[in-house]
Amino acid sequence: MKKYIAVAGNIGSGKSQLIEFLCSTYRLIPIAGPTDQNPYLAAFYNDMSRWSFHSQIYSLANKFSNFQKLADNNNSLIQNRTIHEEAEIFARNLYKSGFMNETDFKTYYDLYKSLSVVLPAPDLLIYLHSSVTALRKRLVTTAAPYEKQISNKYLKHINRLYVNWIADYDLGEVIIIDTEQLDITKNLVDRVDILDAIERFI
Repeated sequence: MKKYIAVAGNIGSGKSQLIEFLCSTYRLIPIAGPTDQNPYLAAFYNDMSRWSFHSQIYSLANKFSNFQKLADNNNSLIQNRTIHEEAEIFARNLYKSGFMNETDFKTYYDLYKSLSVVLPAPDLLIYLHSSVTALRKRLVTTAAPYEKQISNKYLKHINRLYVNWIADYDLGEVIIIDTEQLDITKNLVDRVDILDAIERFI
């Protein structure tokens, strides 16, 4: 049976790594993440107030478009971050932090609500949680140059929003994985533990 799986989590939580591993283990088609082609990201991290609305609108539209392109595919799909996270976590954080004004946020959120009702909810949401310290360590070694500019304060706010969002999430099944010490590229035990946790859902 075709499944729709989504991997959620903060920047540096290990989403791409997990998706690559799961795609190599199961017959899953990856849906490209919004940061893969976002032309605004470098400018956004240099000036969040100036480019927050542009970057978030692009991510929202890109995520919707990528999902629609693969909707009729017969294989199961796995997505790097849901459209809900784009709005409820990242755009909301920009608004709460003063980087997006109220008019822009309302315009963005209204568009999000219109798009989200068209998309199905994931059959399984895998939420990856890490402390800001662990996120920072990963960003130092794996992040794009502009992502290394992200402040600990920004990561902390995103983490807090994720915890609250996951606590209220009711769109489908959820698995929470602590990726504080997780290393699925080198650690066989970590790989086995992850497969054990999600096997019954896939």
